[in-house]
Amino acid sequence: MGRYVVRRLLQMIPVFIGATLLIFLMVNVMGDPIAGLCGDRECDPATAAQLRHEFGLDQPVWRQYVTYMGNVFTGDFGTAFNGQPVTELMGTAFPVTIRLTVVAIVFEIVVGIVLGVVTGLRRGRPVDTGVLLLTLVVISVPTFVTGLLLQLLLGVKWGWINPAVSSAAPLDELIVPGLVLASVSLAYVTRLTRTSIAENRRSDYVRTAIAKGLPRHRVITRHLLRNSLIPVVTFIGTDIGALMGGAIVTERIFNIHGVGYQLYQGILRQNTQTVVGFVTVLVLVFLVANLVVDLLYAVLDPRIRYA
Repeated sequence: MGRYVVRRLLQMIPVFIGATLLIFLMVNVMGDPIAGLCGDRECDPATAAQLRHEFGLDQPVWRQYVTYMGNVFTGDFGTAFNGQPVTELMGTAFPVTIRLTVVAIVFEIVVGIVLGVVTGLRRGRPVDTGVLLLTLVVISVPTFVTGLLLQLLLGVKWGWINPAVSSAAPLDELIVPGLVLASVSLAYVTRLTRTSIAENRRSDYVRTAIAKGLPRHRVITRHLLRNSLIPVVTFIGTDIGALMGGAIVTERIFNIHGVGYQLYQGILRQNTQTVVGFVTVLVLVFLVANLVVDLLYAVLDPRIRYA
């Protein structure tokens, strides 16, 4: 297991470099970031040249990338064009988005897996058909429609929640935004769990467990569910990074100042340092989440062993 972890960590290095290089190149072709610093009027050549030199934009792109990566390994993600260090923006944005992501993941795991197990064990019955139709509707409706509808009904019309999340973003105010963020993924987790449960139900090891006279709940939790969760864990693991990076719509609807909000502002203002810095951390989140998922395989399925 230890050798496998070391090998996977070494494999992460070229993936991390390639992903950050691609992001760096894409962000640098968005436009001239200096043009937005002077407002509506055009910057005079002397001021523009001074700003480019100050932010290192007068150097070749490859040298900018090498300098940036060297600074990243020392914990320096650069300075935003407003003079604020990117690490300070991360310090305020990531805790909020992490709390929002945790709420969303809890909805996926609890609601999604429970509904998937119930429908998988009752395949073809009315409850199965009803849940399948409901998940299809959730997948079909865009996230911004779901968010605006819940905000209008629960926040504006009925007054059950605050339409906008406060700056502190406590967990109780993130329940509805977390549900909105997790809605599509929750539907996929439900359908994936249902399919996996229904298929593994007919497996030999399940029939053997039943023939040995094991209690029904033990057959489901110890044998059937454990092996059926492998594809679900894969999906949820890769979805963690997607939820953190894809929360732009949800955070805009509920006025949450998290990672999505900072990325939106960075793209809008062509603030390359902010965008590249935040996406670099999200790449690391993706890589670590995939490693954890691979290690969980051996926990869920004893037949899987890593040399």
